[in-house]
Amino acid sequence: MSRTVGVFVGSLRQDSYNRRLALAMEKLAPDGLVFKHIRIDGLPLYNQDFDSNYPDSCRQLKQEVEACDALLFVTPEYNRSVPGVLKNAIDIASRPYGTNSFAGKPAGVIGCSIGAIGSALAQQHLRNTLAYLDVPTLGQPEVFIHMTDDLIAADGTIKEPSTRQFLQGYMDRYVAWLERFLS
Repeated sequence: MSRTVGVFVGSLRQDSYNRRLALAMEKLAPDGLVFKHIRIDGLPLYNQDFDSNYPDSCRQLKQEVEACDALLFVTPEYNRSVPGVLKNAIDIASRPYGTNSFAGKPAGVIGCSIGAIGSALAQQHLRNTLAYLDVPTLGQPEVFIHMTDDLIAADGTIKEPSTRQFLQGYMDRYVAWLERFLS
């Protein structure tokens, strides 16, 4: 059975390590999972004044989220939290009140950073936000990757066998969890 996973990469940087991680996860996924990268650049900053007349880019974001069966958030850590651009996209897709596009969609939360703790604190903040938005998240295993420039290539090829094995274990668990949750 085919499932669509909406992928949110919390970094806009052209050579984003988290984009590399997202591509690596796609390569580890079984047939039947289709990954749709949801763009978060170009969105206006959320403003409650939008609620009466949402801008087209915001409506498009909500529609893309609603078309997905599941979600995968791949986030760096900026100043011990979630990047503002990712939080902004979440705020837009969860509003106006009563039209939360995320509600009930199962999600994975992973990330990497050049810092020693990977993106542990950003992921915890993100999980708190998602819990409030009724987005169940896979709790274990956690993926806090201490990224180096040569760990994952720009095309998502994982160069370190132990990292590949670890991420394959996460993907296998994520897929099994999605199937239990969505069936």
